[in-house]
Amino acid sequence: MSMKSLQRVVSERALKLGNSFPCQICVVGFLCGICLTSLFLAALTSLGTFEFAAFSFTSSSSVFPPCNSSTSHIINMVASIDRKLKWKNKVEIEEEDEVKLLVSAWDNLLLNEEDFLKKVGINKSDVPNGPHLENCEEKARVRERLDTRLANWTLPPWISGGDEENYPLTRRVQRDIWIHQHPLDCENKSLKFLVADWETLPGFGIGAQIAGMTGLLAIAINENRVLVVNYYNRADHDGCKGSFRGNWSCYFLQETSEECRKRAFAIVKKREAWESGIVTGKQNYSTKEIWAGAIPKQWGKPWSYMKPTTEINGSLISNHRKMDRRWWRAQAVRYLMRYQTEYICGLMNVARNSAFGKEAAKIVLSAGDWRKKNKKMRTEIEEQVWSDHKPWLPRPMLSVHVRMGDKACEMRVAALEEYMHLADRIRDRFPELNRIWLSTEMKEVVDRSKDYAHWRFYYTEVARQVGNKSMAEYEASLGREMSTNYPLVNFLMASEADFFVGALGSTWCFLIDGMRNTGGKVMSGYLSVNKDRFW
Repeated sequence: MSMKSLQRVVSERALKLGNSFPCQICVVGFLCGICLTSLFLAALTSLGTFEFAAFSFTSSSSVFPPCNSSTSHIINMVASIDRKLKWKNKVEIEEEDEVKLLVSAWDNLLLNEEDFLKKVGINKSDVPNGPHLENCEEKARVRERLDTRLANWTLPPWISGGDEENYPLTRRVQRDIWIHQHPLDCENKSLKFLVADWETLPGFGIGAQIAGMTGLLAIAINENRVLVVNYYNRADHDGCKGSFRGNWSCYFLQETSEECRKRAFAIVKKREAWESGIVTGKQNYSTKEIWAGAIPKQWGKPWSYMKPTTEINGSLISNHRKMDRRWWRAQAVRYLMRYQTEYICGLMNVARNSAFGKEAAKIVLSAGDWRKKNKKMRTEIEEQVWSDHKPWLPRPMLSVHVRMGDKACEMRVAALEEYMHLADRIRDRFPELNRIWLSTEMKEVVDRSKDYAHWRFYYTEVARQVGNKSMAEYEASLGREMSTNYPLVNFLMASEADFFVGALGSTWCFLIDGMRNTGGKVMSGYLSVNKDRFW
């Protein structure tokens, strides 16, 4: 009996000692030491590496237990941490290394830096084609060949999707605009021109510049003039080489033929050409005529039977006061941006490789060891058929453009939460949708996107705006080249996405919507956090 009493006393003392705070600290230290030793040994071996799962530092599940918790709770916590360690075997490590190597190889080829390939013993010709990348040099040649009278005599090749997937009469209108802008004889004495620089007033963003040019194109068509655009300040940087510097044609094919441009630039120097009205410029038209002038009526009123596909506040918008302008701007911006140049094609390649490179590499590696495959000559079907396919994107993809900052003086700005509410609405209908291409000038928006763990976000890596500085100040901080290139990349990415959420009060979103509605995306719909301020 005395022995049992002694055992009971010792057990009670041991239990109290085990529940004491100093003892718990010792146990935690001992177990942490074991964990750290294990991790150190694992890092030294060739068997694998590890990665930590995310920890939640909340009141309900704290990594550090309260002082009165039991020793068993501490042991369970450490065991839980051990279960969250994701061990990788040698094969998985090798696969990750191959993915990184392939993405790096693509990066260096895009930047024309082949020293990396030489260091790792890879020939340029051995690097497989990235499904997300385009051969920009080849594409540029094809697009220039397609941008001819013969190719555009029937249907314009730059329009995607069926007629029901685009705004009414899109194919006919695009063909007619092209023919109007490319007369057979630019030396014809009766030919008239409208020659204009892009708007350069302070505070004019890219969207405002494009919207203004769509108004000038409408005037040119109404007055039977060929629109010739001249200096584009946003292309006046080192990225646009030679004759492309300071020209829209650095990014997109010219609005008219080179022959007509030469003729127009020759006659603008003649006083009698201006006096006789053969040539006019922006100074000949009022601001109202440029921004709110008459829409070309030669195609009737196709906007009157546009299918309602835009939702605001839960309701489809079937009619508003600016239906004609919305239809026309969509047609005009599609024409002005109909074909990308080699330069912007390269920018898009870099952006896609940065965002989607790892996923693309895994696709390529799933087909086998690319370094062991023999390089084959391209067949006719590859040259003439498959080469026309658009670059791969992880789909379905939702584009979300969040406009905030100084735009508050023109429209009701919305927080990211409102955009994400609309994104979730789309996902309810299309549950396979879990990717978002996020474009915004605001750093806080990118930071807040991390709160939406059930979505995968992609975005360009660029310094973003902090606080309420003006857009002009923000663009100046980036420099002309960056402040032009990255918005245009975002614009084209948004145009190619499967769905779009934006703010119609923003001219930029308005133009993205126009590109989508003339690019086979009408039936994807458009969810907006607000309405255009002029509707």
